[in-house]
Amino acid sequence: MALRDMERDMAGCSRCSSCKWIPHSQVKSWRFASGCPSSTRHHFHAYSGSGKMIMGLSLLHGRSELNDGVAEIIYNCQLCGSCQVSCQVYRDDIDLSDVLLELRGKCVEDGFLILEHMEMLQSMKKEDNPLGMLKADRGRWAEGLDVPDIGQRQVEVLFHAGCRYSYDEDLRETLRETISLLSGSGVDIGIAGREEACCGGRAYELGYQGEMRNFADDMAGRVKASGAAILVTACSDCYYTFKYLYPKRGLDLGVEVLHVTELVGRMIKEGRIEPAGDVPMRVTYHDPCHLGRRGETYKAGWDGGDKLQRPVRFKQSGRMGVFDPPRDIIRALPGAELVEMERIREYSWCCGAGGGVLEAFPDFAAWTAADRLEEAAATGAEALVTACPWCVRIFRDTVTETGVEMKVYDVMELLSASLGGV
Repeated sequence: MALRDMERDMAGCSRCSSCKWIPHSQVKSWRFASGCPSSTRHHFHAYSGSGKMIMGLSLLHGRSELNDGVAEIIYNCQLCGSCQVSCQVYRDDIDLSDVLLELRGKCVEDGFLILEHMEMLQSMKKEDNPLGMLKADRGRWAEGLDVPDIGQRQVEVLFHAGCRYSYDEDLRETLRETISLLSGSGVDIGIAGREEACCGGRAYELGYQGEMRNFADDMAGRVKASGAAILVTACSDCYYTFKYLYPKRGLDLGVEVLHVTELVGRMIKEGRIEPAGDVPMRVTYHDPCHLGRRGETYKAGWDGGDKLQRPVRFKQSGRMGVFDPPRDIIRALPGAELVEMERIREYSWCCGAGGGVLEAFPDFAAWTAADRLEEAAATGAEALVTACPWCVRIFRDTVTETGVEMKVYDVMELLSASLGGV
């Protein structure tokens, strides 16, 4: 797919600005009515989904040219998908998120690159991760754990840790406790350890679309060699890559893909995991964009041209992502009280870390996270709970920088606490 393949989508934009806000029916207050971090931060239409649609059409028709300023606007976006969800409430023939991805592809194709993104890509090529860490250290998080390496034997469930969880020492214990919980509950689960590599989704989102194929082929080979029937990840970015980007590029991993909250939520319902200890805490849940609205399975098969004719089963509405399993886990914790923020589920506000913004525009990323923390505090919750290591990382860093009183947890941490720290 290229920008020219999205011409009908871009031409269809009616410039109504609905993409800047959550849908009117969902607005509970003016303070938390915005949906698009980029246009809210920069106060200029070009930064909105609609603005980028106009920009893309102008570039395609040769009425304007890419330059450094235009490219910076295109990259000043977390690719959170809020614009698409709001747009599709009114116009379901436009796949706005795909246009944003193709605009980045054009930036890379035309040589308008971001230094920080180039460094991430070089790290991915050299060390199989975008964090600048050593490939040799990838499996250190699992040292001492009694968990099989798929290089030694085949397993029923392959666990993909993802880059952030593999290397962030502050988050490492969450991953170790999760593996211990699953293994101790009878799941035949294994890891790739040092041989695990990045899913490649971050390269695609940065505009280096062709680079993802190498990582995807590597991932597919590892899944096949593991003998697993289920692939589980604790990272929402990896989940989105497996569920949307791989199928979009024609790659089928041939296994059931689950986020760890889906697997654990299923096991709680089956009685295989029984939270017992009190977690006396009032918490609110943050929906990670790439697990929620962007975590919807890619719906392939429509080649009828005019998307106004598309049956519903081919539309990416954002409503079929993973929203309930993390909440079900919280509700299963004795003593825990879940209170909701104003913008939730497919209308959630972004954490700020996605799309290469955290690396290239850290002030914008922190501003976005601070806005979400303010919304969380408004509920009266003492803790913000989420289900993605990238969200946990930026929220904890922003709490430290701003001094706001809010604890930040991965939902698996709270479950582990209820189980006595497995």
